[in-house]
Amino acid sequence: MELTTVWFALIAVLWVGYFCLEGFDFGVGMLLPVLARDDTERRVMINTVGPVWDGNEVWVLVAGGATFAAFPEWYATLFSGFYLPLLLILVALIVRGLSFEYRHKREETEWKGRWDLALIIGSFVPSLLWGVAFANIVAGVPIDADKEFTGSLFTLLNPFGLLGGLVTLTLFATHGAMFVALKTDGEIRHRARDLAVRIGVVAAVLAVVFLVWTQLKTGTALTAVVFAAAAASLVAGLVSARAGREGWAFVGTFVTIALAVAGLFLGLFPDVMPSTTDPAYSLTTTNAAATAYTLKVMTWVAVIFTPIVLGYQAWTYWVFRKRISVRHIPTAVLAGTSDTAS
Repeated sequence: MELTTVWFALIAVLWVGYFCLEGFDFGVGMLLPVLARDDTERRVMINTVGPVWDGNEVWVLVAGGATFAAFPEWYATLFSGFYLPLLLILVALIVRGLSFEYRHKREETEWKGRWDLALIIGSFVPSLLWGVAFANIVAGVPIDADKEFTGSLFTLLNPFGLLGGLVTLTLFATHGAMFVALKTDGEIRHRARDLAVRIGVVAAVLAVVFLVWTQLKTGTALTAVVFAAAAASLVAGLVSARAGREGWAFVGTFVTIALAVAGLFLGLFPDVMPSTTDPAYSLTTTNAAATAYTLKVMTWVAVIFTPIVLGYQAWTYWVFRKRISVRHIPTAVLAGTSDTAS
């Protein structure tokens, strides 16, 4: 297998990991005002993702860095053409990160309310825009002979792109509700499980329409199988949630997102960014790739460091694997005088 194909596959794996892991903490942030009844329950929800959210963001940093190094032409066209959506995502991620760090620093209700709003918006914006961006990448965008994007922001806001955004938005919300149900105890656990089923039904309808549309645009026999498996996993997850099996329900949404993203990359290959102007102008794994020497060095770096990063992240999840509830929130944290909840 050529190294260009290997790195296309590795970048796909990084995006699968990012959407599966950050997807649920986006969902937790978006559902903060819906699931939590008071500040104690909001603190419980935030604590479910507190130890892992920053580790989850490492995946998008590595995916972006790997794209820059392995496929510089893809990176240049993508980041110049999608400049405004990606800038909004970056700002949202920064604001979201600040909310985790500063919410508990002061006890005033207004202070906490503003950081809660930052967390909600900072989770909502990336959940919507990542879907818009990936839908446009798969469907193709106007690219000229110089490999430059010739459209505008409104080019990206087409029906297919907006549907992709709604799919990621509802899927991440469902995934987040499943995670809250898995990681908490008491009333909030049951509330999250019921909400996950209700949002999941909406997500399932939108996802099926989007995946069928994607299949008609770029699909192969293999992507049809993968998309069908993704839909079946989502249904199985919702059934498990109804039965009170939160662990299997979370696995169901996890596998759904993984298979859906994998199917998008399978349909995209060997292109990395199709051109709707002329197929001859499309960026591919060949004409957008870095030199063979660069890819060889990157491969050795990945072989050495990837197991270390994966091992550390798995250890983090293992250490913080227990359920939490309102009785685990110290009074000092609620009063804003302790850092133990960050």
